[in-house]
Amino acid sequence: MSRHEDDRSLLETCVEGRVAYDGSFLKVRSDRVRLPDGRLAKREYVVHPGAVMVVPVLDDGRLVLERQFRYPLGRVMIEFPAGKLDAGEPGLRCAMRELREETGYVARQWARAGVLHNAMAYSTEGIEVWLARGLSPGPASLDEGEFVEVFTAWPQQLEAWVRDGTVTDAKTLIGLLWWQQWQAGLWCPDWQDVDDSNQASSTP
Repeated sequence: MSRHEDDRSLLETCVEGRVAYDGSFLKVRSDRVRLPDGRLAKREYVVHPGAVMVVPVLDDGRLVLERQFRYPLGRVMIEFPAGKLDAGEPGLRCAMRELREETGYVARQWARAGVLHNAMAYSTEGIEVWLARGLSPGPASLDEGEFVEVFTAWPQQLEAWVRDGTVTDAKTLIGLLWWQQWQAGLWCPDWQDVDDSNQASSTP
């Protein structure tokens, strides 16, 4: 469905904005907005710097995944590698950095799949989804206080974990969707070769 030509009947405009919480990573805003019918309402939301997620595919078809404890949920989650963007950092560079730091893998080819807004009702976060192939293993370099278990699984295993509720992470579900559509020939990623100096060049 294409974007509607005129969104004015749905727009909300900020009347008064304030920062309710300013943390080292996230900010929470509490704004008063004017609704399309003229009434006022409150909107509370998290300001997020943005992130990337990588779907790393080994030559034999297995996927590289991670297990890590997610404190808000109080449980270990299965996820694709991901991390937040540094200020001014291009998405591809962040994806390469996060893959190398968290898993030790370096990829020879990359393709940008798209952007995921995983919590648009209460967060500005957008997650760039990247596919990576031509992987070479190496040592991981986790941040201080970061504990991640890296493992590989066949796509059919990941699909089964989604079906039985073992995997519920939104970005990982979207990453699997992209992998499925690519494998089925329905979506065609624009692959780029990436050399050792982290410079990307288009390939046919």
